[in-house]
Amino acid sequence: MKKRHEQKLILLSIGLMVAFSIPVSLLFNSEQEVLGYPMLLVYFFAVWMVSIITAFVIVKKYE
Repeated sequence: MKKRHEQKLILLSIGLMVAFSIPVSLLFNSEQEVLGYPMLLVYFFAVWMVSIITAFVIVKKYE
């Protein structure tokens, strides 16, 4: 893997640390529900899904 691709994955990891940090997570801690699920749970799984897709694209695009 090239150095540039490793740097993109490191930036993705740092972004995930920020997205899953307590202050940012508490922004989505509300009583609202999305399709019957709490907003915080929807936020966690949406960020997780986007990060998996992003990492897959970075790895496959430059393989």
